[in-house]
Amino acid sequence: MTTPTIALKSTRGRWIVAATVLGSSLAMLDGTIVNVALPHIGSSLDAQMSGLQWVLSGYTLSLASLILLAGSLGDRLGRRRMFVIGTVWFAVASVLCALAPTIAMLIVARILQGIGAALLTPGSLAIINASIDENDRGAAIGLWSGLGGVASAIGPLIGGWLVEAVGWRAVFLLNLPLAVAVVWVALRHVPESNDPDAPAKMDYVGSALAIAGLGLLTYGLIELQPLAAIAGLVAMVFFVVVERRSPHALVPPSLFRSRVFTAANIVTLAVYAALGGVFFLLLMQLQIVAGYSPIAAGAATIPVTLLMLVLSARAGRWAQQHGPHLLMTIGPAIAALGLLLMLRIGPDASYVVDVLPGVVLFGLGLSALVAPLTAAVLGSVPVVQSGIASGVNNAIARTAQLLAVAALPPLAGLSGIGVGQPEEFSSGFRIAMLICVGLLVTGAVVAAVLIRNPSSPPPASAVTTAPRCDVTGPAIAPAPAARDGGT
Repeated sequence: MTTPTIALKSTRGRWIVAATVLGSSLAMLDGTIVNVALPHIGSSLDAQMSGLQWVLSGYTLSLASLILLAGSLGDRLGRRRMFVIGTVWFAVASVLCALAPTIAMLIVARILQGIGAALLTPGSLAIINASIDENDRGAAIGLWSGLGGVASAIGPLIGGWLVEAVGWRAVFLLNLPLAVAVVWVALRHVPESNDPDAPAKMDYVGSALAIAGLGLLTYGLIELQPLAAIAGLVAMVFFVVVERRSPHALVPPSLFRSRVFTAANIVTLAVYAALGGVFFLLLMQLQIVAGYSPIAAGAATIPVTLLMLVLSARAGRWAQQHGPHLLMTIGPAIAALGLLLMLRIGPDASYVVDVLPGVVLFGLGLSALVAPLTAAVLGSVPVVQSGIASGVNNAIARTAQLLAVAALPPLAGLSGIGVGQPEEFSSGFRIAMLICVGLLVTGAVVAAVLIRNPSSPPPASAVTTAPRCDVTGPAIAPAPAARDGGT
C-alpha cells in the first residue's frame, strides 16, 4: 500500500507525529519510570537484586526478542494496525503489573507488557518514515527522538512523584490514559502503510532462536548460570546462520551490505548498553546511597529532559543537512565525560556540586547523538524497508540494554545485594559507571572511524536508482521510491 507523503507542518502531519511520539513514549516511559520505583518494589515485595533485575529484564527481554518479528508483521499486515494492537496489549498488561501480588507475578506481567511494546515500537518510526514528506523527515525524526527521549528522561520524575504520592503500583496505571489517547489519534489521523515487497512467509525459526538465545543468555547472567549463558550464545550463533540462509529472513542480510547501517548499529549496541546501565543504577544510587527521596531522585534528571527537548530536533535537522558523522562522534564522548563526573555521587551528595554537572554533560551527549543515529540508520536503507530497519535497530538497542542490566551487577559485584546495603551498592555503582564510560568511548570511536558524511548534499526528492552509502561497499538492491543512504 503506497501512501502519499504528508508535510510535517500540515495538521495531519502534526497528528501523525503526535500519535507516534505518544505511542513510542509508552514503551520508552515504562523503560525508565519503573527504575525509580525499584527500591520500593524491592521493599514491598521482599525482592533482592536479582528480582529487581528481572523486573527490568523481563520487559526488555520480550521487547528485544520480538521487535524484529513485530516490525516484519507491521510491514506485511499494516504498520498502523500493529501499532494500535500493540498499544491495547500494552495497556492491558500494565493493569496486570499494577495488580501483581508477588515479585514473580510482576515479572510475568512485565514480560507480557514487553510484548505489547514490541508490537508498537517499530511501527511508530516506520509510520513517520513512510508518511512524512522526505524533506521534513529529518525534523520529524528529530521530534520523534527528542520527545521520545524526553519521555524516557521525565519518567523518573513522574515515577518519583507517583511513588511518594500514591505508591509504586500507580506508575503502571499511568499508561492507561496515554494508551487511550494513542489509539484515538492513530485511528483518526494516521494513514495505513505496508511493504508490498515483504516476504510471503514469516521467519518463525529465526524468531524462536532469537527468543531462546536472549532468554538463556539473560537467565545465565542474572542467575550466574554459565551453562545457560553458553547455550544462549550457541542459539544466537544458530540465529545468524539461519538468517544468512533463509529466503524470508527476519533480518535480511542485504541490510548489512550498507557499511553505514552496520556501523550505526554497532554504535547503537555500545551506547545503549551504557544507557541501560546508567538508567538502571543511577536512580538507585541516588536513593540507596545519597539518601534522596524518590521524587528528588527523579527530579535530578530534569536537565536531561530539558536538553533533549530543546536540542534533539535541531540535531536531527543539522545531521540531515551536514551528515551524522560529527554529532555521532562527539555525542557519546560528551556523555562519557558526564558519567565520569557522576562518580562523585556518594552519601549526602550535593545536587549542584556532585550530580548536576554530570547530568548536564550526559544530557548534552544524548541530545547530540540520538536523532543523527536514528537518521543514519533509516537513511541507509530504502523507504520500503524502513519497518524492518527500524525493528533491527530497536532490537539491537533493547538487546544492549537487556544485557547491560543482566551483566553489570555481577561484573560490578552487585549480585545478591539488597536495598539496605548502601556501602556495597556504592562501590559496585562506581565500577559499573566506569564500564559504561568504556562503552560510550567505544561508540564514539566506531562512529569516528566508520561513519562518513555524503560527498554532496542529498537531493530534495527521493532517489529512484539503487541506494548506496558513501563509503566503499556493495550497493543495496534497487527498490521503488528508495532514498540515497546519504552517510
